[in-house]
Amino acid sequence: MTSIVTLTPAQRIGEVAARIARDGIGPDLADDLVARTVDVLGNCLAATREAPARIVGAVVGEWGGTAVATAVGRPDRLPAPSAALVNGTLAHSLDFDDTHLPSVLHPSAAVVPAALAVAERVGASGPAMLAAAAVGIEVTCRLGMAGYDEELGNSVFFERGQHATAICGAVGAAVAAGMLSGLDEDGLTSVIGIAASMGSGVIEANRTGGTIKRVHCGWAAHAGVVAADLARHGLTGPPTVIEGRFGFLQAFCGDRVHVERVTDGLGEDWETLGVFVKPYPCNHFTHAGIDAALALRARGIDPASIRALTLGVPAPVLRTIAEPPEEKAHPRSGYHAAFSGPYTVAAALLGGGGLGVFHEDFTDAAAADPARLALAARVRCVADDESTAIFPRQFPAVLTAELADGSTVTERVRENRGGPQRPLSDAEASAKFTGNAARALVPGAAEELVAAAWSLREGGRSVADVLARLRDPQLFLSAEQ
Repeated sequence: MTSIVTLTPAQRIGEVAARIARDGIGPDLADDLVARTVDVLGNCLAATREAPARIVGAVVGEWGGTAVATAVGRPDRLPAPSAALVNGTLAHSLDFDDTHLPSVLHPSAAVVPAALAVAERVGASGPAMLAAAAVGIEVTCRLGMAGYDEELGNSVFFERGQHATAICGAVGAAVAAGMLSGLDEDGLTSVIGIAASMGSGVIEANRTGGTIKRVHCGWAAHAGVVAADLARHGLTGPPTVIEGRFGFLQAFCGDRVHVERVTDGLGEDWETLGVFVKPYPCNHFTHAGIDAALALRARGIDPASIRALTLGVPAPVLRTIAEPPEEKAHPRSGYHAAFSGPYTVAAALLGGGGLGVFHEDFTDAAAADPARLALAARVRCVADDESTAIFPRQFPAVLTAELADGSTVTERVRENRGGPQRPLSDAEASAKFTGNAARALVPGAAEELVAAAWSLREGGRSVADVLARLRDPQLFLSAEQ
């Protein structure tokens, strides 16, 4: 009589990850992953002058260690866990990283830095790195979905004040790092069990301030690399770590979980392909409103002729981008402006370049511009029933402008730009990269670097070759520039 062995979720992930590490991924998934890597590297470049980059850089400099991996913007190499910490911090610092819906996770900012660091250390090819990152992002998203409550319409992680991106991202980063480290099925199962003890992050900073959230993805990437190194040296983790009585999901989410979402269709149905890339450097809930405002602008609507604007959004979004109304109409800083529905609509109608709205629209000076504030004061935010019904699988919006002649013009955006229904083209992804890179690099350098990043999907170049240019001090602006 043949016995049937039932694999635990961690063992199933280990089995699939080992197979993909051996066989690779298809061209469509590889194209998606290289675009995500381009996005991460561009976001890293944009954040090199932010305070978290300086702080984390100082800490890893004190740690020392064997120099094997690139941290964006540093001329020296670092130990792989330290490089992952720096790059993960950079990738998440400006809230410009990609988003999985409806879990509202930002998976690539944790997983890609871990994969890049280990790939550089072991001399892996671009395709091998992309395959590992694909699995790591998939695991991150599936763990997030296991803790997503349909009735609640929200993540149980978030309802409990936990940052699911950092917690699930540590496990995804560990799987990617383990694949590139050459772990077998058992080792990859253990790396999940190890990383589950390392994922952490609370989101109180979203409410009352502090810069710690910007480091969350860096710490997840760091934890993932460390977990893989520990597994490589023989440390083991429990095979029931995901579903067990004292396992990952029970510990973080209690009984309101869907364990089956972790492994159903794993390796065949890819959540990764549905992750949204952000075209604008501001809160994702504001993006459809920006697109609607840009559509009004494209129709030739003169902002001077606008008497009033009504921005309809999903009801749960109002507390983030619309309340309190006085604060959102007059944001205190460029950072606060990025979380304001009224301001972002005004910025799209009055400012912005070829990319719609971009970093220059979220400086403190731009947020204090009298013309923008006057227009933002004319924006009233309301709950829109159709948008609420679509949320949170999209972040839609409807914008109605009442004009001086008494007529009205309406634009409705049901699907977010940058998502699977409206993906960014390679040219648009490259434009985002070069726009980001302009904050850090001398003129002309971004085009060379983005071309090198796209080449990761080709088998002829190692990850180390591509990343080497990101350490060249001659490509970076001086502190005075």
